[in-house]
Amino acid sequence: MKVRSIRLVLSHLLAMGLLLFLLIMGVMFWLNRYTHQKEVVVVPEIKGMPLSFAERYLHVKGLEYVIADSNYINRQLPGSVLECTPSAGQMVKKGRTIYLTINKECAPEFLVPDVADNSSLRQAEAKILAAGFKLTEHELIDGEKDWVYDVKYNGRLLARGDKVPVEAALTLVVGNGLTKNHSIINWMEEDGDTDDDYYENGTKRHR
Repeated sequence: MKVRSIRLVLSHLLAMGLLLFLLIMGVMFWLNRYTHQKEVVVVPEIKGMPLSFAERYLHVKGLEYVIADSNYINRQLPGSVLECTPSAGQMVKKGRTIYLTINKECAPEFLVPDVADNSSLRQAEAKILAAGFKLTEHELIDGEKDWVYDVKYNGRLLARGDKVPVEAALTLVVGNGLTKNHSIINWMEEDGDTDDDYYENGTKRHR
């Protein structure tokens, strides 16, 4: 009777020990899995990096990326990272997707405002600058003063509807206030010709 009781107690203890062991193993397995699921990393600082460098850096950290937008900043390296979301320093789960804004490889082109032969100098300057372009020193030609006759880019005359890179420096071809008639009169005055002068046998004589 005592032997049977001892065996029964031992079997119960063994069963309880086995159950406790399995319970502990199960809890440890769950904790391990839960911890890995919740494993976090710090988003690295990748602003200003070329995209190829940033891609490798994010991969090492266990992060994915998507190019969400692009912009153009002349002072930044073409193809470099301008912004990232979430931003650097934030804690995220491994496998999180980081959204990037990339600097364009080439400057975007914009339509040049139509100011040739229909605008004064002041009007043309206002339209050109408002469109984001820059201006060089004006090119003066004979014509109505402060009237814009043409627009040039790198020495090339632009036609209506032409596009040039943003922040391009444009040259306005502007009248200097002298007409062709004025030029002829000025030349005659400089040469000394007057109404009292006349020519005889190819020789200028004074009346």
